[in-house]
Amino acid sequence: MEMHQLRYVVALARARNFSRAAELCHVSQPSLSQQVQKLEDELGERLFERTRRDARLTVAGEAFLRRAAAILEEVEAARREISEVQDLKTGTLRLGVLPTIAPYLLPGLMARFGPKYPGLEIIVQEETTAQLTRQVLACDLDLALVSDPLEERGLQTRELFDEELLLALPPNHRLVDRVDISLEDLENERFILMKEGHCLGDQVLSFCHRRDFRPQISFRSAQLETLQALVGAGLGLSLIPEMAVQRAGKDRPVYRGLQGFKPRRKILAVWLKQRTMRRAAREFLEGIRPL
Repeated sequence: MEMHQLRYVVALARARNFSRAAELCHVSQPSLSQQVQKLEDELGERLFERTRRDARLTVAGEAFLRRAAAILEEVEAARREISEVQDLKTGTLRLGVLPTIAPYLLPGLMARFGPKYPGLEIIVQEETTAQLTRQVLACDLDLALVSDPLEERGLQTRELFDEELLLALPPNHRLVDRVDISLEDLENERFILMKEGHCLGDQVLSFCHRRDFRPQISFRSAQLETLQALVGAGLGLSLIPEMAVQRAGKDRPVYRGLQGFKPRRKILAVWLKQRTMRRAAREFLEGIRPL
């Protein structure tokens, strides 16, 4: 019994025709027929009932097919494992990350991960959650770090951590010295948010709307650093992820937690459900720790 005979049996069971099965296996039809017959002779049992038009599995053939398919899958899995080991030496990892995560999470993560696999090239794509999930589904990315909620199906997810969204105030704002700040205290304030399509901006608005609060939006931007610079200049308030808080610097915002039910965002890792995650992506995922 040889591996190519198992492949021929599986192909014939799927195609139910010797000519089509031979095409799938890239061999001649007489050669495939001969090898299937040789295997049946060795087993002492017919695997297929043959007619002029098709070939159908016998009861013995159905039992054999399950084992043959499992053996072939194990062999293919072994090949993939070897390939994955080689990938970590010379391959690439295609990683998608939200721009509101990348500058704060990736430096420390890359510092730990990179030296372990110096030959591995990591290609980082920064986009919105919607765009990153579409790229994962199209197999353009191995792994993506995004934020809830997700609209796409067909994705495998793992929650990594969640974090509070802090109120960012100008340094000389009237609320800086307040211990407890609620949404009601912000009724007449101007807000600076991420531009439409960025999940952080949507999350802030969703949090406010669920509490019947309609923020007055004065500016929108695609960069958290720009938002915080505008807040520091006294042009409005914002809600900023905890990981992005500026610890030092002239005219930096002052950060406060909101009273009561606090706004938070959940960070997820996503990958294609129907695709085995490559070892490089698995190793990278296991190394992720919240700040």
